[in-house]
Amino acid sequence: MPKMKTKSGAKKRFRVRPGGTVKRGQAFKRHILTKKTTKNKRQLRGSVAVHETNMGHMAQMLPGRGI
Repeated sequence: MPKMKTKSGAKKRFRVRPGGTVKRGQAFKRHILTKKTTKNKRQLRGSVAVHETNMGHMAQMLPGRGI
């Protein structure tokens, strides 16, 4: 059986934390920022965890990473 390959787009966008959760960046922070409020832009900073309903897809895209 061949090796399972990691999706190359997923390995650039996601990191697996030691507890098994997956870290992702926030969306809506790249362009057209003038019409977004300062509060909205501030709350989009940093990273968040992938929701548990999407963890099945993460396990398929990142095999062998302990998800």
